[in-house]
Amino acid sequence: MNILESIFLGMVQGITEFLPISSSGHLVFFQSLFGMEEPQLFFDVMVHFGTLLAVVVYFRKDIWGIIIGVKGLLKRGERNKEGVKLLFLIIVATIPSGLMGIFFKDWFESLFSKPKIVGIMLLITGLVLWLTRFSKEEGKKIGKMSVKDALFIGIAQGAAIIPGISRSGTTISTGLLCGLDRELSGKFSFLLSIPAVLGATFLESRKFGSVSEVWMSLPGMIIAFIGGLFSLTFLIKMIKFGKMKNFSYYCWGVGILMIFIAR
Repeated sequence: MNILESIFLGMVQGITEFLPISSSGHLVFFQSLFGMEEPQLFFDVMVHFGTLLAVVVYFRKDIWGIIIGVKGLLKRGERNKEGVKLLFLIIVATIPSGLMGIFFKDWFESLFSKPKIVGIMLLITGLVLWLTRFSKEEGKKIGKMSVKDALFIGIAQGAAIIPGISRSGTTISTGLLCGLDRELSGKFSFLLSIPAVLGATFLESRKFGSVSEVWMSLPGMIIAFIGGLFSLTFLIKMIKFGKMKNFSYYCWGVGILMIFIAR
């Protein structure tokens, strides 16, 4: 991989990470076109870290609300605060996705070198997005969100480790199909990504082979951060307007294309 490829793939990651069209699927597709036969796992983790920083910046008020809620609980014993409940449900949802990542990690990683399977997974992502047309227009707020809702969303995030299954697409769609409010579905999905991406970044950062690998990934990570802020802003607006199903047609188109032309 050279600098130009790093920048281009970082741009692909930044644009596609938050749009429900599978950033990992697109990375696999373009890496295949560039003739990269071996999966660029460390690079993939670095650009995901770039988009994680975009989440932290965009949802900084919600993250601060969680911190304030936890401080209030520890100091004054206050309960039933939205920030505390949101943190609790994020922890609950992280458990199934974390276990799936631990026990199926090797199998998930093997799929990064199989573009045609990724194409099939994109078709499945499209189906999940299309099903959101049946979600309620007015949904549950954080006060009525249950542990069961969080577990279902956590399982969806775990399945999204498979390249071609959109993490944001499946988690937001699952939230909507569980009856959550549109804004809450989007917010919970992206806040839930923080511990998952941090964990993956920590595990993968211990395995890089050379300093040059880090420097080659940095331009891609920076571009992914900038592109991520723009695509995240756009997607939040699409969620509020109930337009998630529109992305299904794109996923179906790219999935079919990948099945037929990928190496």
